[in-house]
Parts: sequence; C-alpha cells; structure tokens
Amino acid sequence: MDSLTAKAVDNLTARAVAILNTADPAAKVAATLAAAQAWTEGAITAIGAERPPPRPARPERPAILPPNKMPRRGTGAQAGRVAMFHALAHIEFNAIDLGWDIIARFADPALPKAFYDDWVMVAEQEAQHFTALQTLMAEMGATYGDLPAHDGLWQAAEKTADSLERRLAVVPMTLEARALDTAPHTVGKLGLAAEDDSVAALRKIVDEEILHVAAGTRWFNHLCAQRGLDPAARYQAIVREVFPKGLKRPFNVAGRNAAGLPPHYYDPLGV
Repeated sequence: MDSLTAKAVDNLTARAVAILNTADPAAKVAATLAAAQAWTEGAITAIGAERPPPRPARPERPAILPPNKMPRRGTGAQAGRVAMFHALAHIEFNAIDLGWDIIARFADPALPKAFYDDWVMVAEQEAQHFTALQTLMAEMGATYGDLPAHDGLWQAAEKTADSLERRLAVVPMTLEARALDTAPHTVGKLGLAAEDDSVAALRKIVDEEILHVAAGTRWFNHLCAQRGLDPAARYQAIVREVFPKGLKRPFNVAGRNAAGLPPHYYDPLGV
C-alpha cells in the first residue's frame, strides 16, 4: 500500500496501473488483494481513466526465452512437478496483470459496474492461484524464478491491445479455455495421488478458471449484442485471424459448458 499514491487509492484504474508497474511478485500479489478488498468493500468507487503501460513491470527472474528455446522439463517425479508448477505459476503471474490490464486499458463509462466486478475478481483469484503454486513449489525447495519461462501469454495480450472484443475472444475464451482442456491431463501426468494436497489446489484453480472463461464469454456476448453481431460467428472470425492453424482438440466440453461457452462457438475451429 505504501507504494500507491493517494490517487490510486481513490480510483480503480490508477490502482490497476500501480499494480501493473509493480515488478516484485509478492508486492504485486499483496497490492492485488488489497485493491480487490477495497473495491469489494466500497473503499474504491470511482473507475478513473488511467491507462496501462505498454508492458507490465517484471522481476529479474525468471529468464524469459522464446517458446522454441525453452529447455525440456527435468526428468524425475519431483523435477517434473517443480517444472509444471513453475510453468503454471508463470501463467498465473501474467494473468494477474491481464486482469488489471483489461480494467485499465478498456475502462469505459458505458461499461456497467459488473464488468469491473468480474475483472477485479479474476485478478484477485489469479493472485491466490499464484500464491498457492508458490506454496507447492516451496514445499519442494523451489520458488518462482528458478526456471526460465516464455512470454507467449503477454504476446497474445499485445496482439489484442486495440480491442476489448478481441481481448475477450483471445485471452479468456481461447487461452484460458485451453487451460480447462489440458487440466485433466496435467493432473494425471504429475502422477499425484487423489488425496495429495496438490490435487486439491489444482482442482480449485481449474474451478475458478471456469469463472474466468465465463466472465470473458459473458462480456464478449454483451459487446456482440450491442453491435448486432452473431457471437459465435464473430468469435470464429477473430480466432481464425489470431490462430490461423485452428484450436487443438480435444476440448473439455463439460468445463467449457460450465463457463457458458457452447461447442458451436469453437468446434468448427478444432483441428
């Protein structure tokens, strides 16, 4: 809180920008949880008009590599788990910023308060997910930053910085929905026993990611309704432009349905 200006305390976009400009992971999480609490309790009521930086501040570690330069994950059960949790933690760390970026970048008086409620909730839960994964890594003597990571998720954000409609279609409705598709395999691949604490943490993350896909779908549909567009056709047009090779099957239909994302949106894009 000490690093935030008085102005940031009083409006949501200024608080969002302050968090985006915070590099230290622990400080970013703490500021996120404080901002979410202040918004939920009504200590922050104004939206503001602060705009985000081109890129969020980042810690010195992890080293960021191109996706095709990422090393193979370590062999052995513990090394494999550390690598998997580290990769997930990196996604969640970026997702904290994505939640705040969508608030600051696309703030608009025409958007209802419920829009901001949803993305504050998303940022808060992503911070909690990052913390949970940090805890799992700490139990194995590791921490975020120990391994390299890639910048693919933020590159997708940069490609959609000019349009809320495109951002919703690409990030929550496609990339986060893809996380729902891969989650069952991820848990099985780790070879975790059903009673393992890690399983409970991962299942909670997946359950809450459904809420994030749902938020993206809800507001995408809202924008399409305002513009008289067919949401499924518009979604497919955006995804074909950004992901010309299509979307990899199999799809977690049950998880996507729970998020309000029906098969006729994405099934024609499957490969």
